[in-house]
Amino acid sequence: MKHLRISTSLSLPLDAVTQTFGVLAKRRAGKSYFLRRLVEQLFKAGQPVVLFDPKGDHWGIRSAADGKSPGLPVLIIGGEHGDIPIEPGAGEIIAKLVVEERVSALIDLSPLRKHEVTTFATGFLENVYRLKARERYRTPMMLAIDEADAIAPQRPMKGEERMLGAAEDIVRRGGQRGIGCAMATQRAAVLNKNVLTQIQILVSLRTIAPQDLDALNAWIDVHGTEEQRAKLMESLPSLPTGDAWFWSPGWPTEKGLFELATVLPIETFDSGATPKPGEKRVEPKRLADIDLEAVKKQMASTLERAKENDPKAIRKKYEARITELERALKAMPKPVADAKRVEVPVLKAEHLKRIEKAVSKIEQAVVAGVTVHNEMLNHVNRALGMWGEVKEISMALTGALHTVQHGTSWLPTGVRSKPPLAISKPVTPTTPSRVAARPVSASDNGDLGKGERAILTVLAQFHGGKNKRSLGTLSGYSASGGSFGTYISRLRTKGYIDGIDPLRITDAGLQALGDFEPLPRGQALVDYWMQRLGKGEAAILRQLIERYPNAVDRDELGRLSGYEASGGSFGTYLSRLRTKELVDERELRASDAFFE
Repeated sequence: MKHLRISTSLSLPLDAVTQTFGVLAKRRAGKSYFLRRLVEQLFKAGQPVVLFDPKGDHWGIRSAADGKSPGLPVLIIGGEHGDIPIEPGAGEIIAKLVVEERVSALIDLSPLRKHEVTTFATGFLENVYRLKARERYRTPMMLAIDEADAIAPQRPMKGEERMLGAAEDIVRRGGQRGIGCAMATQRAAVLNKNVLTQIQILVSLRTIAPQDLDALNAWIDVHGTEEQRAKLMESLPSLPTGDAWFWSPGWPTEKGLFELATVLPIETFDSGATPKPGEKRVEPKRLADIDLEAVKKQMASTLERAKENDPKAIRKKYEARITELERALKAMPKPVADAKRVEVPVLKAEHLKRIEKAVSKIEQAVVAGVTVHNEMLNHVNRALGMWGEVKEISMALTGALHTVQHGTSWLPTGVRSKPPLAISKPVTPTTPSRVAARPVSASDNGDLGKGERAILTVLAQFHGGKNKRSLGTLSGYSASGGSFGTYISRLRTKGYIDGIDPLRITDAGLQALGDFEPLPRGQALVDYWMQRLGKGEAAILRQLIERYPNAVDRDELGRLSGYEASGGSFGTYLSRLRTKELVDERELRASDAFFE
């Protein structure tokens, strides 16, 4: 099996072609040098490579290191030494060329302005990711990006959002489609953190700036140990040029990789070397030949396939076909049919009267049925309310008996008093109306239990009503629990609430509640739940709240909270949070109730 020789002591397996590298270092510490070395080794091993070159430094890859013999036959797109020019809108076409024809290329972005780089990179990255989803193109390919913070910025400007999103897709999920990625930057602090933390192999050369060291810490927090952190951070500011830490937990073996190595010299011409005062600029005398005729045929084939899928070309084909059909229809002889008199039946007055009588009888039947339904519903609701009260009294008596017998208090855990039926609001033949509030006596204020008062307090703070999930979170009672259902049933029977979902407080409910202390909202609500959750549940919920309103990938959430996403404990904590309605049931996102 071929290996990629990086230093005298370090060789990487060939499957590095589908891994993600983060190459971080200060200016002139050797990051671009390593990137070129990686590209050279992959190309020599027969793997397709694409090198993004924002500054025009890498064209020397076509010549040997001494400039006297040919280098690698890599197609150069754009720049002063380009085989073909680069256009801002050509990103999708170039992506089709490198994916469908397996062409290795150096893409020199230096002639483009900043917004033109965004246009080209967006089209290229999105189309590479899309094409690689097809089984026929799902083969290994390395995308190396120098000055990667220009492609994946920490603070994207307006218009750069799609480019950043495409870069994130490739870094996070590109490996499954055969896309490896190596991103080099001299400013780790300005490389997007969602991209940085997903890097699998960290290549760290000399780094001095405190903010860049902080950015490195973001990666270490997810992947490393404190011992490794201390060893790395202590040495980074004084590393010699070309020395690099290679750090990868769990790759290429389960033991991972944590090694300091000196990168070997590149084997192609160093066209990006900094010129020194008085030094004569050396230009290579021999460049590797490129079969431009073959490239021309490949591009023609690519352009033809792109044209076939171009909406404008498709529309022209359809318009031409429609024109042909219209001409054919005009040329066809028109059929002549005998005119016939058709009588259309018309409703007469006696017919309308019969229909009105039938409709009237139907309305009477509906009203009678609804009346019976409402009467039955009231009886059932009263029974449910009494059932809940009996349940609470029974539990209280059981606790008291346990205290007398054993001298310790007792409270059943995991027991839910769930009503046998879920009863909906009474309906009327026309539009729903608020439940008629019964007169409230002075004793009613004292009839409210703790749970009922908490629910009414929430509804009193939200006059437009609340759905049951949010109501449960805000009141401190799970909406799926039996106690919550019992409280709702009692309040509805007393005429203190109405509605189905959302529930609303009635005027009688406001009167019964009287003066109330508002329940916690916002940060106070977060603190309320954090005090009542276990360590694991609190850790997961804290990460979701910090990233609201965004959803979080399950694996990423596991790493952030310190629990293995595939482990049983993580699943248990997540299930408990969902049961309490603190996490959205459809995606890993904190409940909206915390932010109302």
